[in-house]
Amino acid sequence: MESSTAVPVSGEASGSTTIADLIGRAAQRFADRVAVRHKADGQWRDVSYAELGEIVSEVGRGLIDLGVRPGDRVALLCTTRPEWSHVDFGIASAGGVVVPIYPTNSAEECEWVAGDSGSRVIVCEDARQLAKIRAVRERLPDLETIVVIDPAGDTEGAIPLEDVRARGRARDAAELDARTAAVTRADTFTIIYTSGTTGPPKGCVLSHGNYRDVVTMCRGRDELVSDEVIYLFLPLAHSFALLIQLAAFDSGAALAYFGGDPARIVPELSEVRPTYLPSVPRIFEKLYTLVTAQADPAAIQGATQVGLAVRRLQARGEPVPAELQAHFDRAEEQLFGKVRAAFGGNLREAVTGAAPIAKEILEFFFACGVPVLEGYGLTETATVATASSVTDHRIGSVGRALPGMEIRIAEDGEVLLRGPNVFQGYHGQADASSFGEVVEGWLHTGDLGSVDEDGYLFITGRKKDIIITAGGKNLTPANVENDLKRSRWISQVLMHGDRRPYPVALVTLDEEEIAGFAGERGLPADIATLARAPEVHALVQGVVDAVNERYSQAERIKRFHILDHDFSQETGELTPTLKLKRNVVREKHAAVLDGLYAAD
Repeated sequence: MESSTAVPVSGEASGSTTIADLIGRAAQRFADRVAVRHKADGQWRDVSYAELGEIVSEVGRGLIDLGVRPGDRVALLCTTRPEWSHVDFGIASAGGVVVPIYPTNSAEECEWVAGDSGSRVIVCEDARQLAKIRAVRERLPDLETIVVIDPAGDTEGAIPLEDVRARGRARDAAELDARTAAVTRADTFTIIYTSGTTGPPKGCVLSHGNYRDVVTMCRGRDELVSDEVIYLFLPLAHSFALLIQLAAFDSGAALAYFGGDPARIVPELSEVRPTYLPSVPRIFEKLYTLVTAQADPAAIQGATQVGLAVRRLQARGEPVPAELQAHFDRAEEQLFGKVRAAFGGNLREAVTGAAPIAKEILEFFFACGVPVLEGYGLTETATVATASSVTDHRIGSVGRALPGMEIRIAEDGEVLLRGPNVFQGYHGQADASSFGEVVEGWLHTGDLGSVDEDGYLFITGRKKDIIITAGGKNLTPANVENDLKRSRWISQVLMHGDRRPYPVALVTLDEEEIAGFAGERGLPADIATLARAPEVHALVQGVVDAVNERYSQAERIKRFHILDHDFSQETGELTPTLKLKRNVVREKHAAVLDGLYAAD
């Protein structure tokens, strides 16, 4: 059975035709508006669109002075900060190709991306990132020039970005303008390497047309508006954050970059008071745990149902019964207002992607007046294919197709996508079809899903993640994992059981929450010791038992093991968007998983 939906593409705001000319046109159209908000010396500073346009022009001209030619790959190894955007648009305006590298990558991972892409220039954030490139420099024959954004520390041999800008100021803008004008929609804008949940990362080749179209398609759904204030902490090396950056500047919105410290995200939300917050599920899961940890579950559930009922009536323009309004007013005073305040009190919409999120969490935040809406896409679709909005969403769905996007469900349940934002193939390969990802224009996503009668897409699992037990039962691990992660004590879960008689799980502890539990019982605070403590095992067993009650016998976790550390990017067990690298985790803990079945 197949389903499909398609709607036409609408126009854009900045008037750009490629990504190369986006900032220049935005600088002209939105000159005096605030483009960038960033923290310097403890204070938030504003940069106008006119100022941003001049900075990008200086970087572009400086790169030309360094010898960057049209089509040259320039790697960018940096955290999310204004200079990332300056360099990104500077490369594009000079006709170069942007190759982002995750700042959490190891030296060997940096070597793979820079070497596979053939980057001639690498822009590093600071001495720490530069050290990674130095460690593998001899194995990068194409690399000619290294630029450093922050020249403090041991950065000898790298050219400071300020010097690149100075060289740019000394050059006439004519050549840069000519290069920008010469860029076509078919030219490559960026090569984004997949985060590598399985095997080495592959470079997704995305053209100026791919990203220009997807930005336009988002505008067709009113995803961002011109007076938006967007708080961005996600890695700009990832396609999701990159799209937010492009859409923000295309619409004349203000982009507020986080200060660099993940521990300061919540306080900074109160300072910035954003209207739009792009994030990943783990952030909302943590905030949900923080808000509900000490509350009565029945009270939270009751308040959620009241909030949902009232907000749905309000959305339809229907009157709210007096008794229901009274319950809502109490919940507003005791809970809802405080939750909105945690996001700065001004949030119009939050959007989440990259991984599944529990429906109960979405319902809770929506009831509180913080719509957390899901979207869906892949790097291969320039980030997004479906989106939701406050006025057009269905909780549990990842939204409807963007204008110009088509969705088809194949006979085996796989989600297929077709549209102008589908990538050009993987770098170094003739085309994507050689990998089997694109067949007759349709991108085979590897995800399983369904489309309802109104065009809403529901993702039910991932083909390669489906567990088929020894008894032939097909299980979707994400459902059980998400339910377990809603516990205040649990941080991450991996469900395992392919070709096994029953499912088991690896569990990691939420270090902050379990520390409080340990203190109350006089247990040592060391996480490795707590992972072995009988009291902690009994605590987690209670959570597993409660979750198991919601599932059939075949889906229930029979045994689990608590690891002595949380999954992280540093251990190689999470991607930069905090998704589990399932194969890595399974291989790393194969002996533990085998041990869970040894009792049989």
